[in-house]
Amino acid sequence: MVAFLEFEKPVAELEARVAELRGEGSPEARAEADRLAERAERQLADIYSRLTPWQKTIVARHAERPHFKDYVAALIDDFTPLAGDRKFGEDAAIVGGIGRLKGRSVMVIGHEKGSDTASRVRHNFGMGRPEGYRKAVRLMEMAARFGLPVVTLVDTPGAFPGIDAEERGQAEAIARATAACLDLDVPMIAAIVGEGGSGGAVALATANRIVMFEHAIYAVISPEGCASILWRGDNRGPDGSPAPGAGGGRPAPAGPSRAAEAAEAMKVTASDLKRLGVVDRIIYEPRGGAHRDPATAMARLGTAIAAELTALETQTPAALRAGRRAKFLAMGRAG
Repeated sequence: MVAFLEFEKPVAELEARVAELRGEGSPEARAEADRLAERAERQLADIYSRLTPWQKTIVARHAERPHFKDYVAALIDDFTPLAGDRKFGEDAAIVGGIGRLKGRSVMVIGHEKGSDTASRVRHNFGMGRPEGYRKAVRLMEMAARFGLPVVTLVDTPGAFPGIDAEERGQAEAIARATAACLDLDVPMIAAIVGEGGSGGAVALATANRIVMFEHAIYAVISPEGCASILWRGDNRGPDGSPAPGAGGGRPAPAGPSRAAEAAEAMKVTASDLKRLGVVDRIIYEPRGGAHRDPATAMARLGTAIAAELTALETQTPAALRAGRRAKFLAMGRAG
């Protein structure tokens, strides 16, 4: 059973009625169930054809979207995990190893959020610490030595902001991971599969080609973080009325309406980022999002990555480096 999101409630009600009618077993009930099932599909398609940036943010965070381990199981043959940064320890938020994608040997690195409470805590909700980014650098350098393309799967709210991470040089580790991406002599493909948050995402996404799922998001900060910074002292809602908690004393934090406003302004969606030249290809998801049909979503991702690798495999190391640098230096330039 798929967990329904708030804006999917009309579909949830229809699907609940369909299940009830199918349980009755009569020809009339089955016919009515088929009719309602078709209506639910149409309604789901209509909802997902006009999602707001904030709704896409919610979809990108859906707990049932595929995670790194799911992509590896579905797409990578003979995967051999590689652990540790050889300096401090092992970080479970960033996972990597060698395997074969459609017959081609690759180094795969990505964020793992976890799929239940215990695994989410173990993987720190996909928020990497310095040792995770240093491990990624080690694996990228290994890939370059053996001539293996690098594939990264990005799905993180951002790098971990805890005191222990700062003490071990979080910013420096992210910067070195970004530099390692730029210096690679081999093709690199990055896929934004869920959340692409801040430098924690860029450190694994400074690639020759960036592909992005239709309902993923990619931004320098979360919409909530942006809203909190911009409007923490402004307790008015979008219509100018006082927000809940407004009044005397300390200002209330920005609410969901402000986060939605921030998501709209930040251009976090795949279509916006494709238009701005930040991502190169949009991978369209099954109706209702990748969490409704993970197998199809993962197969589409594998096909897209393989196609991008094929397009890059004839380029020289110098051309790969130059193209990667030019791509990122061009971002944000007017006209």
